[in-house]
Amino acid sequence: MPIPETAKEIIAALPLAFQPDKAKEMDATFQFELTGEGGGTWVAKIASSQCTVTEGGIDHPSATISMEAADYVAIAQGKLDMARAFMGGKIKVKGDMGLIMKLPDLFKTG
Repeated sequence: MPIPETAKEIIAALPLAFQPDKAKEMDATFQFELTGEGGGTWVAKIASSQCTVTEGGIDHPSATISMEAADYVAIAQGKLDMARAFMGGKIKVKGDMGLIMKLPDLFKTG
């Protein structure tokens, strides 16, 4: 499988990288609002040890992550540190901060 290079490809591949053993009993929706070239809105739903992704937004997600699409791609490719991007104001979050903190552990990288 080719390495995803766009935000849309990376988000579409989330179910393949999902680690169900890390999401026991989790029922959450993560809305990704990505701006700029290649941006869009997607929702990753994690429930019953499964991850599904749909394009478009929903009302009242558990957590919303907003950033430039290019920064999302850079984080996914390991070129930008997520914590540094958050501290630098490149990532905005709303909702359940505890769920957001668990998000990186739910998916395999590399």
